[in-house]
Amino acid sequence: MGNKPDIIRTIVFIFAVGLVITGVTTTIQASEDKRSARDVPVTSFVPSADYRLNR
Repeated sequence: MGNKPDIIRTIVFIFAVGLVITGVTTTIQASEDKRSARDVPVTSFVPSADYRLNR
């Protein structure tokens, strides 16, 4: 019975570490998305949907 509080504390610690990692990666991804959105040129290299009509 003495080991259960240690196990609960370990599970809560792992959960908290997971939350921190998720928050950090979300923040990093959001900052990369903002940076890449500014670097993208105005023109697009993707062909239009009616590219078959241009043959």
